[in-house]
Amino acid sequence: MPVETVRRVLTLAPMPPEKCAYALARYSRSPDSIRESIEWVRSHDSARFLEHFYFQYGHSSIADLGHLVVCFEGISELAAIEVEDEQLWDGQAKSSRYQDFSRSGFVTPAELEDADARRYRTAAGMLLAAYSRTHAALVEHLTERLPRPAGMKDDAYRRNIAARAFDVARYLLFLGIPTNIGQITSIRTLEKQIRRLRASGYAELRDLGGEIAAACAAEPACAWDEHSPREAVAPTLARWADPDSYLTRSRRDLELWAAQNLPAPAGLEADSVDLIRPADISADIVATLLYPVAGRPFRELYELALSWGAGLRREVLEIGARSRTDRDELLRGFRGGLLAFDIVMDAGGYRDLHRHRRCQQFRQPFSTALGFETPQAIGQAGLTAEYEAALREALACRDSLPRPASDYLTPFGARCRSLFKMDLAEAEYICRVRSGVKGHFSYRDVAWRMKCKLDELDPELGRLVQATPPWVEDPLRR
Repeated sequence: MPVETVRRVLTLAPMPPEKCAYALARYSRSPDSIRESIEWVRSHDSARFLEHFYFQYGHSSIADLGHLVVCFEGISELAAIEVEDEQLWDGQAKSSRYQDFSRSGFVTPAELEDADARRYRTAAGMLLAAYSRTHAALVEHLTERLPRPAGMKDDAYRRNIAARAFDVARYLLFLGIPTNIGQITSIRTLEKQIRRLRASGYAELRDLGGEIAAACAAEPACAWDEHSPREAVAPTLARWADPDSYLTRSRRDLELWAAQNLPAPAGLEADSVDLIRPADISADIVATLLYPVAGRPFRELYELALSWGAGLRREVLEIGARSRTDRDELLRGFRGGLLAFDIVMDAGGYRDLHRHRRCQQFRQPFSTALGFETPQAIGQAGLTAEYEAALREALACRDSLPRPASDYLTPFGARCRSLFKMDLAEAEYICRVRSGVKGHFSYRDVAWRMKCKLDELDPELGRLVQATPPWVEDPLRR
């Protein structure tokens, strides 16, 4: 009689995320097979289980067992940055290339009313018009400068020329342009995302947090076929994802402490890419907690913290932790990294580097204080005067609008400051991948400077990091 083969690997068809989490949690806690655990879940209340063990008792790993696909359509680039600001996040955003912004328009922040809204729309329309003119001029310039190679098909050549022109013209786009995002996250990550968005200073993000919760409590908007489950994907999550008060209070308290206790800025001239390997853990955490609210280079804050006695450091650490509830993890600023890269770059380039998840990231508020970038190709095409006039006019209007809604008018070309803390493996990955000839020239330059800083700090570590110098180019390769 033939012996039946025992299957050791079993796959599961898609299930509602909360029921999947319940089934796998039970599976880990009983002698039953996965088939028996799924049958059990069919006749038991997954909502009651999650409320009891996840939300009330804090068994967080249970919520990692259910995953959802959530899509965001027509949100601003500013909102997209905040949506994606989760370390355990998988997703893709729509590229700004090839989009017809004359049809899609832009997002006007709800905080702006009447005269402010009209001035915002006028400035936004001016930037988009300059973007279209600049792209057309760059296509013509690059076509003359880079003739089609004999072995390249004409349509491929035109796509590559258009892409290179978009890479330069995008500096005239701004954080209010619309985009789409598709994400796949666990219930736990989605809960953190909703709570964080609901505590945002931007009305669009607060509303978006509420819309995510409402979508989780409703039937899916899209189905694969008529047999796909039509029940709500995560109704229990929707009831528990309240605004993150710890995040709001700690940021407010740290801003107040910095305003009252930090000395006048030292005027430290930091490189556009600065690298520090903090040796003092306490000073590192204190400087990191203050970095998003102080508007200063990380090196200046770290050296200040090193000079303080234990009392001042303790004040900052306690402020960063005192608003925490039993449901909250410590702020991201309490996490460390072997290497701290303090980077000043254009907002569009930051948008690209921000997608690297295997590190801790901290961004200072968008502003006009650091000026803007003018790509080399703008000057080569004879477009400097028009380009810089458009940016200066937009930035002047931006500074006249109320905060934080004015951030929506921040051009991609405006510089911003951000801190990336990581281990050597992630530094090697970013330097190697982002310096490649197929990448955008903005982050290629940053990746190369990161490599150079590693060489200066520790030549032995630097030898392990491969990077392509920015002067090595292949402009028709994508």
